[in-house]
Amino acid sequence: MKQYIVDAFTNEPFSGNPAAVCVMDRWPSEAAMKKLAMENNLSETAFIVKEPEGYHLRWFTPATEVELCGHATLASAYVILNHCEPESDTVIFHTMSGALTVKRNGTKYAMDFPTYELKEIPVTDAMERAFGVRPVKAVLGLDLVCVFETEEQVNTMTPDPNLLAGLEGRIQNATARGMESDCVSRSFCPKLGIPEDPVCGSAHCQIADYWAKELGRPEIHAYQASKRGGHLYCHMQDNGRIMISGEAALVAAAELIAELN
Repeated sequence: MKQYIVDAFTNEPFSGNPAAVCVMDRWPSEAAMKKLAMENNLSETAFIVKEPEGYHLRWFTPATEVELCGHATLASAYVILNHCEPESDTVIFHTMSGALTVKRNGTKYAMDFPTYELKEIPVTDAMERAFGVRPVKAVLGLDLVCVFETEEQVNTMTPDPNLLAGLEGRIQNATARGMESDCVSRSFCPKLGIPEDPVCGSAHCQIADYWAKELGRPEIHAYQASKRGGHLYCHMQDNGRIMISGEAALVAAAELIAELN
């Protein structure tokens, strides 16, 4: 079985968010996929099997399967459109979050993703203790998005993962207006076994949606301010979905010797 390591939301290896992409002829057991994801120890390992109409795609963190992952979808599209079907410019993935279409657009890959209803919730002392800084606003969709006053607060915070795990949402995001981009953010995922996701595409289904409404425009250039860093180009669509685009860089391609049963 072939496995690729692809850095997503970047055009330079060893930056952005790394994902493992496994292209398979058949599905192994769920236990085997969890073992490989744990072995890879990346924020996500993607597993792909060809179907009559597109590909079936599943994502696993080192701890659990997730229902939506942006960077591993981008990495998977990079692999399919460059190494499996280089004559194609579009790929459709069938996932737990429905059909996800990805189109090649120059050096970028544009992913058609769902959005989630956001509701404002009270800022709490628990949020302040978890992030180490008090948010000025909090909204909740699939994930928790806490808005902070300055970019510096987001860049320099050192959240407590144990306290973050007690907050609402699958992922806890910190975001603020950016000086060189529309917004900056960081994503913390202790509930998924990931202390900090370097660049979280699925979180921007909510982060970009929030800032698009705040700034009154559909186009949002987002920067994830992790140590690796990454750029996401987001466009809110009229049908209530979001197009998230980014680049990708191949780091490695390997043949797995161990059997996945």
